[in-house]
Amino acid sequence: MKRFSAKNLHQLFCYHSSPSSSSSSSFVQASRWRSSKNNPSFKTLASFLFLIFLFVLLAFFVRHGWITTAEGEDGVKNKRSKAAGSTNNTCPAHFRWIQEDLRPWRERGITRGMVERGRRTAHFRVVIVEGRVYVEKYKGSIQTRDVFTMWGILQLARWYPKKLPDLELMFDCDDRPVVRSNGFMNAISGPPPLFRYCSDESSLDIVFPDWSFWGWGEINIKPWKMVLEDIKEGNKRTRWKDRVPLAYWKGNPQVDPSRRDLLKCNLTQQQNWDTLLYVQDWDKEAKEGYKQSNLEDQCTHRYKIYIEGWAWSVSEKYIMACDSMTLYMKPRFYDFFIRGMVPLQHFWPINDQSKCSSLKFAVQWGNNNTIQAEAIGEEGSKYLQENLKMELVYDYMYHLLNEYSKLLKFRPTVPPGAVELKPETMTGAALGLHKKFLEDSLEKSPSQTEPCDLPPHDPTVLHEFREKKLNALNKVQTWEKEYWEKQSKANNN
Repeated sequence: MKRFSAKNLHQLFCYHSSPSSSSSSSFVQASRWRSSKNNPSFKTLASFLFLIFLFVLLAFFVRHGWITTAEGEDGVKNKRSKAAGSTNNTCPAHFRWIQEDLRPWRERGITRGMVERGRRTAHFRVVIVEGRVYVEKYKGSIQTRDVFTMWGILQLARWYPKKLPDLELMFDCDDRPVVRSNGFMNAISGPPPLFRYCSDESSLDIVFPDWSFWGWGEINIKPWKMVLEDIKEGNKRTRWKDRVPLAYWKGNPQVDPSRRDLLKCNLTQQQNWDTLLYVQDWDKEAKEGYKQSNLEDQCTHRYKIYIEGWAWSVSEKYIMACDSMTLYMKPRFYDFFIRGMVPLQHFWPINDQSKCSSLKFAVQWGNNNTIQAEAIGEEGSKYLQENLKMELVYDYMYHLLNEYSKLLKFRPTVPPGAVELKPETMTGAALGLHKKFLEDSLEKSPSQTEPCDLPPHDPTVLHEFREKKLNALNKVQTWEKEYWEKQSKANNN
């Protein structure tokens, strides 16, 4: 049934009932059933009864939601404008990359054969039919990545009940992307649409929020919603100007040669690169109850270093939420949100080919430009606080899955080996911290707002965004070169 506002309905009814001189025909029609004496009291009574009928009918329509009052229309607009994100409810900048990630399938669509080819490396298949989530598991993942990723998708279905489209997808929980773009440039069959946590410029893997947003039990990291609040409080304990004026990093150097190379930049008696670098021993931390690993207690330095591991690192969002200026080592990989952030606005870029000297310059620049350095740290943290809160993580998942489903050329069906995901079953099978984090991240009620509005796919905007980032990188590179040239001349003199 077509919806009308109360205002429109009122105008519609009044047009047919107003006894104006220009519309007296309605009263001529009425004379057929009035008394021949044209009794005024009868005319008044009929009009009064008709008005009562209209108000009863109007109340009936409003009660059943077939029309909205003017106040109701404003209420809906206000409600939607407050949906997580921004005042006009437009999704954050990193949402623009959803269409770009799906571009390889835009022309020909996604066939069942394409999806099936992703099974070679996938850990599980997700099927959503009529809002219910089913999973067909193929193999175990590292730790409980698969369980918490499935849980996250189930929470999305609870957050937006009956909004998710029918779909099928394959999910790979390993670190590095595997769908190489050069392998499908002229392929007739097309690339498999494989979901994972990160990708790179040479791959077509579709990026999706990682498992730790719902908790990482193996190393005692709580669900992101709780961590974000903890770090926000931790930021208040030490003002930026009172923090240690050095670059801090703590992590596992064994996962990649680049991290082992970073340790060469540590403070020694012979060399000072303005860094404090520590090795994280997770086995020792586990035995000691993770007392030295509280993320909210690590916001005590002006500068924090982010460097990839074997692939992108989960530590990224925890480092960038700290209000410290993030010294972001040039990455190879990207996750779903970093593409919305800009060098010199949200973080400071570090040259991975000259780590030590690049870090030294960044710290020197920051300590000589404290207002700008503090602002960069705050803007990076603000981006995460505002644009990476769980409501918008769910919105990203929703829009990605919704746009993905539009490309499917087949009808999703539940395979015989699949099981339906249910909260009570998953929490009942979990133990210890895993059980606690599942329960802590359970969405107990649906969202009260609509998803943010996905911006249209505009290659021009993405091109301008890339140019902006490249210009910032070149600017830092020039500053750094000039700085070390001056240092060299000073030392020679």
